[in-house]
Amino acid sequence: MVTFDVASLTTRLAELEDELARPDFWSDQQRAAKLSAEHTRTQRKLERYQRLQSNVAFLDEGAGTFPDEELEPVLRETQQELAQLQEDALFSGEYDAGDAVVTIQADAGGTDAQDWAEILLRMYLRWAERRGFQTEILETSPGEEYGIKSATLTIKGENAYGILKAERGKHRLVRLSPFDSAHRRHTSFAQVIVAPLLDDAEAVDIDDDEIRIDTFRSSGAGGQHVNKTDSAVRITHLPTNIVVSVQNERSQSANKETAMKILRSRLAEKAEEEREAELARERGGVNMGFGGNAIRSYVLHPYQQVKDARTGFEVGNAQGVLDGDLDGFIRAYLLHAAGNGN
Repeated sequence: MVTFDVASLTTRLAELEDELARPDFWSDQQRAAKLSAEHTRTQRKLERYQRLQSNVAFLDEGAGTFPDEELEPVLRETQQELAQLQEDALFSGEYDAGDAVVTIQADAGGTDAQDWAEILLRMYLRWAERRGFQTEILETSPGEEYGIKSATLTIKGENAYGILKAERGKHRLVRLSPFDSAHRRHTSFAQVIVAPLLDDAEAVDIDDDEIRIDTFRSSGAGGQHVNKTDSAVRITHLPTNIVVSVQNERSQSANKETAMKILRSRLAEKAEEEREAELARERGGVNMGFGGNAIRSYVLHPYQQVKDARTGFEVGNAQGVLDGDLDGFIRAYLLHAAGNGN
């Protein structure tokens, strides 16, 4: 059962306000920034709870007194606030409250898979816009004919990483291929990798002898500078074989800095995966979101359906999902994961 612990949040807010009032609070700027962000999040959650209480009281008093059209906007707001509070209560991981780095990689399916990876990128950008999150595309590698081989973006907002953990894994598309002259049905796959966006204080240490750095000429749009210099950077983490490529920045040093930041985030995510897998084994459960099977199927032909293999949640409006309507799937996953103790 998911609960919202008001007493603990109130106590924590008081502790944080005591910290913020200390005269030496800003002597350690990284710690201060982290505590300030936590204070803002905690205060926002309590204010949300107070608004919910106020709205419930108004609806209770207004029922039978005010006309329905005056109560409906308050009811909608109350439902939204309640859903947000329930969502807030689902996040307890070390990085859940913070920002996320999302990498989308074309998998099996050739040109269709590269097109599918680009469709997923558009879907997440639209979803983030709906949520009021900030996005920045750090890297895109165009496909040979169409779409993209990969893309990496940051998504910044409250609980962004905790929410987007629901999207980790392989996504499957079934449709009539626009790239098949016979217009046959094709199945293609793309991988979504979600990592916490770490600040310097949380950074994972990486030894120089653990990485290989290669430079290459950037591809795709980017102007004369990109086309004439080997400014793109590919970093391979040798112990894990994690590969990160960045080519969007204007200089090799900037691309390297961004690539190292993404690599540190990916290593932190790998540690989270291993921790979750171990917890799942201890409980006799299944670690959801990793492995070779698709976590979600998007069927556009011969019928319209998007179904999550982990939770069974499904909708018939596939185009709506591809336009960013993901919250139903995310919420179903988070509740399922919370119920299984993951």
